[in-house]
Amino acid sequence: MTLFIIRVFFLIVSMTVGHQIGDISGFGTIGLAGGGIFGLLLIFLETKMYRVSLRGLSSMVFGLLLGMVIAKLITDILALLPLGDYHISLFRVILMIIFCYLGVTMALRGKDDFNLIIPYVRFRKENFFENVVILDTSAIVDGRISDICKTDFFQARLVVPRFVLKELQTLADSKDAIKRERGRRGMEILRNMQKDSAIDIKVHEDDFPDIQDVDDKLLHLAKRIEAKICTTDFNLNRNAGIQGIKILNINELVNAVKPVVFPGDRITVKLVKEGTEHQQAVGYLDDGTMIVVADARHLIGHDVSVEITSAIQTQAGRMIFGKVRT
Repeated sequence: MTLFIIRVFFLIVSMTVGHQIGDISGFGTIGLAGGGIFGLLLIFLETKMYRVSLRGLSSMVFGLLLGMVIAKLITDILALLPLGDYHISLFRVILMIIFCYLGVTMALRGKDDFNLIIPYVRFRKENFFENVVILDTSAIVDGRISDICKTDFFQARLVVPRFVLKELQTLADSKDAIKRERGRRGMEILRNMQKDSAIDIKVHEDDFPDIQDVDDKLLHLAKRIEAKICTTDFNLNRNAGIQGIKILNINELVNAVKPVVFPGDRITVKLVKEGTEHQQAVGYLDDGTMIVVADARHLIGHDVSVEITSAIQTQAGRMIFGKVRT
């Protein structure tokens, strides 16, 4: 609404100025129409520039200024020669056009390398980049990211891309009850993290309209700002590893900090269901680790003292095998 009011105000100003200019020559009505057409044309061009990012505009301005400086330096050198004012002015215009064009095109082509103007990244005295971690949808919906951040484990600036927020909003508006609940839960987690002054989290506005897949956008953004990605998505984890992008996988972190048990250790666990093999029963430790107990099906529903016999690591996590301690 505010943008609409600004556009209407600009159109009125353009028509007023056009009328005043036309009135000087006695063509006030024509000037009014000309000012209106000029204002509408400029508004039309502005609406078509929504894909131009602030980062791209900054790169273009940087290249333009660089081209002007180089052209000015070369022109000052040529002015030392006995060429005459006309030739110096001609060279000044030609060189300005050439170097401004080269500066803008080179800046836009290499804008990904302009680290000084990338949002959330700055140089320190040691010339190291600020640590930045991008949160994907799976990490936000998972919920454990909030508790991890409160421990100051990351020690980094957390970034949530705008396209991730759109994906969360799509989930929250889904007709599927499960997806809708996950989306709303993710939005609530983000809201609580933003309220926590101890968590440094920002929204990144850059988007990539030419890229449709959200995972591909995440990988592209991570490369651009040299950031890590925090996720629980196994496929994203693997794809990022292939492309040399660092991943912080919450599932791997949780598995790494699970308590270590060795054969011969004794633990107490509540058996909750039957196992896949004959007479097996299954229980879970406080951290969610599954423990399979042999010959204990008749003890389901009871707390049992178990002696560990072996433990294996699978893609789903750690599994512990044991027997009833008699």
